[in-house]
Amino acid sequence: MATAADVRNALAEVANSDDAVFLQRFFKTGPGQYGAGDVFIGVRVPQARAAAKRFRDLPLEEIGTLLGSEVHEHRLVALIILNARFAAVSRATTRANDARDRIAAFYLSAVRAGRVNNWDLVDSSVEFVLGEYLFDRPRDLLFALAASASLWERRVAVLASFALLKRGDASTTLELAERLLGDREDLIHKAVGWMLRETGKRVDPALLTGFLDDHAARMPRTMLSYATEHLDPAVRAEYRSRR
Repeated sequence: MATAADVRNALAEVANSDDAVFLQRFFKTGPGQYGAGDVFIGVRVPQARAAAKRFRDLPLEEIGTLLGSEVHEHRLVALIILNARFAAVSRATTRANDARDRIAAFYLSAVRAGRVNNWDLVDSSVEFVLGEYLFDRPRDLLFALAASASLWERRVAVLASFALLKRGDASTTLELAERLLGDREDLIHKAVGWMLRETGKRVDPALLTGFLDDHAARMPRTMLSYATEHLDPAVRAEYRSRR
């Protein structure tokens, strides 16, 4: 049976030092930046996905070992495997609920332990695990995460709602967006604006414009820009002029 060490060795074989330098810079790992202290070995996303496919049967305990690594790509592969594991048990007809509960709790524990701690790690995993899990359950957890001091827990809350939007439910997205209007982090402004834009595209344009009618004047500039990106130019300009 494969182990976390096998995954680490496979990634080491395709790691590139020049890519590592680029990725350290791209994901803002310098002192005081949002990814401060994160470590990259230089594995690109297609290579990470290939490794996740190769080791898709990795036991949950070994996935946890990868999530505990200081290396970003180890954690990324762990999350991609977890996505596939959650989708697989969701398709199962026997004991699916117990398995879903276990994986969702495992994922949430990783979030709260600070292991899902950059925007790509959040964005590539949360809708496929926590978002799907919460579709037919109360969403109180997302509002609790949105109130967290952790930037990444707040982004988890916002991006989890993408799974709900894809199923036609914008209610949680809109409530989270209203609660996060005063957030100071640009990565939250981008996430909220993105989900508002998706509300208009995937659910109902009137929900987006209704939110903008009520809140455009106090939305952060980046959030408003993302939210209005696909509106008619004249309508977009009018909303952006309200700030």
